[in-house]
Amino acid sequence: MRKSTKATAKATASQATETVAKTVEKAVKAAEKTTKAVAEKAEEVKEAVKETAKAPAKRTTTRKTAVKETVYLQYLGKEINKDDLVKQVKDIWTKELKNKAGDLKSVTLYLKPEENMAYYVINDDVTGSIAL
Repeated sequence: MRKSTKATAKATASQATETVAKTVEKAVKAAEKTTKAVAEKAEEVKEAVKETAKAPAKRTTTRKTAVKETVYLQYLGKEINKDDLVKQVKDIWTKELKNKAGDLKSVTLYLKPEENMAYYVINDDVTGSIAL
């Protein structure tokens, strides 16, 4: 009886080995199939990237047109233009105060027509006034 048990064990082991071999073979084929599909997809992406790189870039920028602003203060028969006042302040900055035009960062004007004066603040630091 001992021989038959050994024979049965050998047969069972042989079947198990065949089953494992078939399972491994199926897994290898599935992995090869997946690898092939991934490689094909990678090639498609690579070609798409090449085509995109060749195509000229489409630019869809919109340019805003600058709005021309003109401001006048009319008071007691006088007409004062904002641009003229800003020009006077810039002249004060460069000629009287001996600073470079490039150092001028901001100009704030306060108009007081009842005093006939315009007060300015340059670069949030320098203050002064000019007659209207």
